[in-house]
Amino acid sequence: MQNLSSSPVLTGDPAAEIAAGPAWLRLKTAVEELRPFQSKDGSIDFDAQGADARARVDALLATVTDAVRELAPSFPHDATYLDAVVADLARWADSGYAVPDFLDSLLAFQPAGQRQDGLGHLVVFPMYTQNGNPDRNLEAVLLNVVWPEWLAELERTRFDNPMFVPITFTDFTSGYDTNSAVLFPETVAVRQAPERFTWGGIFCDREAVRFRAVSSAAVRTLGLEIPADAARLLEDQELAQQTFVLWDLVHDRTHSHGDLPFDPFMIKQRSPFWMYGLEELRCDLTAFKAAVQLEAEGHEQGRNVQYAILFDRMFRFPVSGGRVRNYDGLGGQLLFAYLHKHDALRWTDNRLRIDWDRVAAVTTDLCTEIEALYRDGIDRPKTAHWLAAYQLVSRYLTPHPASRWAKGADALPFAEHTESKPLNKALCDAVLPDEFPLSMFFEALAKKLSGVIASTSGMTGATVIEEAA
Repeated sequence: MQNLSSSPVLTGDPAAEIAAGPAWLRLKTAVEELRPFQSKDGSIDFDAQGADARARVDALLATVTDAVRELAPSFPHDATYLDAVVADLARWADSGYAVPDFLDSLLAFQPAGQRQDGLGHLVVFPMYTQNGNPDRNLEAVLLNVVWPEWLAELERTRFDNPMFVPITFTDFTSGYDTNSAVLFPETVAVRQAPERFTWGGIFCDREAVRFRAVSSAAVRTLGLEIPADAARLLEDQELAQQTFVLWDLVHDRTHSHGDLPFDPFMIKQRSPFWMYGLEELRCDLTAFKAAVQLEAEGHEQGRNVQYAILFDRMFRFPVSGGRVRNYDGLGGQLLFAYLHKHDALRWTDNRLRIDWDRVAAVTTDLCTEIEALYRDGIDRPKTAHWLAAYQLVSRYLTPHPASRWAKGADALPFAEHTESKPLNKALCDAVLPDEFPLSMFFEALAKKLSGVIASTSGMTGATVIEEAA
């Protein structure tokens, strides 16, 4: 177990002075006081509020608007966007606080066109936060772009990804005092979705610090001996952040690269959750393969990305979140089981041992198996592809004893679908919430790590991780 202390504002952060200033503090306080008035969709139902609710909401929104105007000169590169935010806030008030529509300001915010290391942004949107707050509350975030020259060069020459924006927190409202580590435009309340999204932000500081916290605890709990450079990665927040920006850069672009038998993001598709688990794992293992090549070429970050993928996937993902269709957890279980079955790791005498000379090659072999599944899937009907994917996963993970899918095609509801319940839905409904339960190893590990995993909510690069005596 670790002692964790955190303040959202990171010392040395170029926006730290703004975060400590009165305008930001007024903005943050007003957003928090506005939050209880909002419904799930972001609207405000004054019939359900007290008699003076409208006057109070108007005053809070005026505070938010005035604070945005006061802070705007500190972000001249976002002038058009912040002007649009002020206009969208006014239109929301004029609508009587109906479901908010911030499409104009969303279209004006284009951080992918301003990838400059250390560049700050003030972001104000009504939005839900993925893996955080499911409601579309007004949120405010101060953040900085992470775009070192070496990363810019790799993106320009090898891993083109013009929409990728790695970022770090300076401060935030409570929708981000959660496990959310992304800023995605599709979470914003708008009247209609844009034709295409042009950017996606990932908070590398949150990813890095919770990786360090959970992986360090797992290494101690499991008695795992790790190389000196892996130990340094777990100790160094800045090094871990640099590692995650490279991992995320390659992972993110992989969703639209390779032999893809389906929409790369599976948007608006209903699929069994192991299909999402395999897609996320494929992207991570593609990043792993790229990292092996980068290490061979002398890039230090290549070796660190390999450690990060192995540790995060095997130690954090399987035991984080619930067990209902946890596709990231499934991918972590699959990686661990594959390495175990191919003797690249062993759990003996209550200690975990990794064969550091073989683990990269065996991990790459799993990527090859998934890539072959995808390539063959191009020539398969969808349901046959789902079955083939299930068979791949179940070669290494034991399905739930009550699973219909484990019994094969004859047990599945191919003849039970109707016009009101299409075949795809019938097949998905036949999937158990926990189709691939945790092994006894992971059940025990989950209990050991539950405290540190719970403590990672809201972490930022400012979080201090101290090993308990």
